[in-house]
Amino acid sequence: MAKKKTSAPKPSAPKASSDVDGDLVRKLAKLLEETGLTEIEYGRDSWYMRVAKGSRIAAPIPAVSPAPSAGASRGEPAADAPEDDLSGHPGAIASPMVGVIYHAPEPGAAPFVRVGDQVKPGQTLFLIEAMKVMNPVAATAAGRVARILVANGAPVEYGEVLALIE
Repeated sequence: MAKKKTSAPKPSAPKASSDVDGDLVRKLAKLLEETGLTEIEYGRDSWYMRVAKGSRIAAPIPAVSPAPSAGASRGEPAADAPEDDLSGHPGAIASPMVGVIYHAPEPGAAPFVRVGDQVKPGQTLFLIEAMKVMNPVAATAAGRVARILVANGAPVEYGEVLALIE
């Protein structure tokens, strides 16, 4: 007679926001310790749970879609929406990571580059702060900075086009 394979039970969504799956919280907290992370999120369907070191609350939070910008409701493009996909542009400088972008080496300092500046390969264009580490973003080719597409201090995603060099 063949034995039936069993797998670990999958965590189920708590019935209400006040119902916290203590076992799941403990598993996620243990995973934080094992990996050295400071926070972790886990979710399914319409809920997710965030556990962070130093946080007093670890509860399911309903997933919500971001609200559309004011212009989007009038049929205008959102202010932060790209006019077109620039990722295929030959001079596109894409973010190598998720983080917060800075145009200058420190607050109050002059930016690394401005629109119209000539740059050389390897020249620092921006800094991206990720996990409290400042990572330089360098020009990949020589040329003129045609556009800077992100605001100073804005969050950026991996692969997001930050600037165009022509």
